[in-house]
Amino acid sequence: MPINKGASSVDINKRRIINGADADVMQLYPMRHTFAWDAYMVGNSNHWLPTEISMQRDIEQWKSPTALTADERQAFETVLGFFTTADSIAANNVVLALYKHITSPECRMYLLRQGYEEAIHTHAYQYIVESLGMDESKIFNMYREVESIYNKDNMVLSLNEGIFDPAFKTGTFENDQKFLENLIVFSLIMEGIFFYSSFAVMFGFQRQNKLTGSAEQIQYIMRDESQHLNFGINMINSIKEEQPELWTPEFQTRIVDLVKRAVVLEYTFAKEVFPNGIFGMNAAGFKQYIEHIADRRLATVGLPAQYNVENPFPWMSEAVDLNKEKNFFETRVTEYKTGGQLNW
Repeated sequence: MPINKGASSVDINKRRIINGADADVMQLYPMRHTFAWDAYMVGNSNHWLPTEISMQRDIEQWKSPTALTADERQAFETVLGFFTTADSIAANNVVLALYKHITSPECRMYLLRQGYEEAIHTHAYQYIVESLGMDESKIFNMYREVESIYNKDNMVLSLNEGIFDPAFKTGTFENDQKFLENLIVFSLIMEGIFFYSSFAVMFGFQRQNKLTGSAEQIQYIMRDESQHLNFGINMINSIKEEQPELWTPEFQTRIVDLVKRAVVLEYTFAKEVFPNGIFGMNAAGFKQYIEHIADRRLATVGLPAQYNVENPFPWMSEAVDLNKEKNFFETRVTEYKTGGQLNW
């Protein structure tokens, strides 16, 4: 896009998440969506790399014929199989869909950071698979072979297909609603529901002192994803405020229906992960957990709860709490930024 030489400074009142005054990172100020800049700075403070985490004990346990049961191995492989493609889907959505339609430069700044973090997450899964000597083709191809993973991925991709069209542009009521739907599916469903039940599985291993190196990486991924989720929620609510005409009763009903559909798919996935149950967790318990977090996600965008159930895994709150973690390069405890922490 050519530079409009001699143009006046951008009016902050014309800044929007979408359909705002044309601007890029060169026109970072005046800054309207300060939540995005805060998220960007937190992401920088929380930088990490998978290779900084030791996998030695995980390797020993994975090679041991007695350290893990067959059900535990199946659960670990199935969840890892979902994760390997989920972050790639997230990265594609950030880079190929969201970024080009967003006109808030500070939001674009954070999306660049988020895209990099999705790459780190994919690196982490590769590091786990390679370290444990797992069958790479089996794990990385599960989205095609395991029905419940395919159905989750396919739901997100089919609903987001429209804004990947090169001809798609915001600026009409229909397309703006489509963009908002994409953002909700991507943030609330993919990152807010589909990711979180799998996080709970991994932290179940951690609570049993099993595969702790892998679980530690997932904990850092969860911290990043909490930030991504909060950022997405802030963008959704900003669009609602800037373009309230999009938030029709019909649209709200559709979003609730999509979340309920996601809950069913996630419960089906849980049955694949826990055919017999592990660590006191089973598919029935996970159904309640999925319903609980679905209600929490709906509440963040002002939609009514659908299930009204308690959290059956209160220990997940401890897993989310990353106020204090060990420093990768020293033995001292260090404080981490908590801008992405969720209220459980």
